[in-house]
Amino acid sequence: MAIHWLRGYNFFYFSLFSIFLSFLPIYLRSQHITNTELGLILGLGGFVGMLSQPIWGMISDRFRSLKHTLVMLLLVSVGIGAALFQASDMILLGVLTGLMYFFFMPTDPLVESLNYQSAQRLNIPFGSIRMFGALGYAASSLVAGVAIEYYGQGSYFALFMLYGVLALLLCLKTPEAPAVSKRMQLTDMKLFLKDKRTIMFFSLILILAIPHRMNDIFIGVYIQELGGTVSQVGIAWTVMTLSEVVVFAVSHRLIREGKELAVIAWAAFFYALRFLLSSIMAAPIAVVGLQLLQSVSFVLFYAAAIQYLYRIIPPAWKATGQTLLATLLFGISGVVSSTLGGWLFDQVGGRNVYLIMALLAGGGMVYSWAIHVKMKDQKTQKTSL
Repeated sequence: MAIHWLRGYNFFYFSLFSIFLSFLPIYLRSQHITNTELGLILGLGGFVGMLSQPIWGMISDRFRSLKHTLVMLLLVSVGIGAALFQASDMILLGVLTGLMYFFFMPTDPLVESLNYQSAQRLNIPFGSIRMFGALGYAASSLVAGVAIEYYGQGSYFALFMLYGVLALLLCLKTPEAPAVSKRMQLTDMKLFLKDKRTIMFFSLILILAIPHRMNDIFIGVYIQELGGTVSQVGIAWTVMTLSEVVVFAVSHRLIREGKELAVIAWAAFFYALRFLLSSIMAAPIAVVGLQLLQSVSFVLFYAAAIQYLYRIIPPAWKATGQTLLATLLFGISGVVSSTLGGWLFDQVGGRNVYLIMALLAGGGMVYSWAIHVKMKDQKTQKTSL
């Protein structure tokens, strides 16, 4: 029964996450702000998230309670989000977005940590839990796209409140993650951060996170630039997340221990292919179809990254490590992606932005494979000694 509560929570939590992450840029654009101003607001949010995510991870590890931290953060976030999706003043939008990045965005790595640790405790694949989050994201993206198209801006507030309350109620029923018996030692974390494996891994994550987050932030803007509608934006997100479900379900079969970096290299290849074709295609429906490649780009990248992180980080610092990963995925990369991406969209247009994203992903592919080969050679040398 406990696993059903967790799967249900994932469904409605990621439904809520979809409304915020996927449709906030469209809501902001509907308030008559430019792409550059949009980038500044989301860049501010990313900067705030970059600072807040490790803080909440350390708080969770310190008190050894993922669930109670999540309940508190969700409760505050639902109230702030309700105000955000009724605001129209640019300064107020910036402030409320910053608050959401401070309280709401840190819930994502905590949820993933809860999922991964619960999967280990129950001896089931991580993907068998996380796939329900992808299903929720897909369903809410489709519902939101249609609702906003036909019922207008009031849909943002109504949907955020609906999914927020349901996620909060299910979080209360979700079982706590197993506590680690070993106490946190600051020296363990210092050694982890100084480790060459950690430095190379985190730099790789940042390289791939920038084009990934640019797509997250501007896919809706790009589809509309090509002549698409809000409902097509919703369909694009539905295609993305539905395609994730199958690969999340079998990800444990695809990612073997010690092969994570090679898998990330393949994920980077599919990112590069996806963004290159998006820059070439002229029809919005073609860009929507290309989001099917989310299944073999994001899922392989994300699942392999989490598995590799949990293999090298000290056990008592798991939630903190997860939030450091999220800081790169949503914080630092979010600041760069939103501010630079918004400016580039206004200066050179969406097609050239997607070409730049493809080049970045290609660089990440080469770097990931180089790290994999380097780690493999070092392991061979140690074995021979």
